[in-house]
Amino acid sequence: MTRTIRSFARFASTALLLACAGASAEDFVDLRGIKPLVGDANAGKEKATVCFACHGPAGIAPAAMFPNLAGQHAEYLYWQLLEFKREQRPESPMTSQVANLDDTAMRDLAAFFASLPPSTPGAHAGDVSDAGMRLYREGDPARGTPPCQGCHGADMRGFPWAADDAAYRTYPALAGQHADYVAQRLRDFRDGKHVTSSSDLIMTPVAKTLDDASIAAVAAWIASQ
Repeated sequence: MTRTIRSFARFASTALLLACAGASAEDFVDLRGIKPLVGDANAGKEKATVCFACHGPAGIAPAAMFPNLAGQHAEYLYWQLLEFKREQRPESPMTSQVANLDDTAMRDLAAFFASLPPSTPGAHAGDVSDAGMRLYREGDPARGTPPCQGCHGADMRGFPWAADDAAYRTYPALAGQHADYVAQRLRDFRDGKHVTSSSDLIMTPVAKTLDDASIAAVAAWIASQ
């Protein structure tokens, strides 16, 4: 496992340096030195009513196109909300939802959903194959695909050093996430739709190594775990 982490760290550093070489300071937010998130989960619960329609009152999304938020890292959730504000993508329902949220509200919402019990394997996992398991655990050296566990953990609960460093809590936990949502996120990264943070600049070259079959396989396996 230590070798996998070190291999991913080398890959991530190289990918980020190459991506940043062509990016200006306005193009992305560097998440590598962030501080731990401070938010009020109780206040977040009071503000989360509108979120429940898509993400469920327990943070488990009733539709596979929306992500489960329960038990996710608070830092990841907060910076995702900020990314929605920065990107302002018209096709995303989140664009209008975050428009009037101030920083305190986003911190409180992130703390609330992070405080909820995480999801269990979903009913929308799809066809689970060994190919998805191999991609997650081993990657695909022939395509230049690193193993997913290098960033998201062997148990899919996030980077192994997340407890000691808030920067690693911007890498999401994936266990039990809806397959449809995971697949769409990977396709969006592959298509270059997310380029506003240092994490985006790591995920984009990873996703570009994946074809549709590989994305479907690894998404289904993640959802089943």
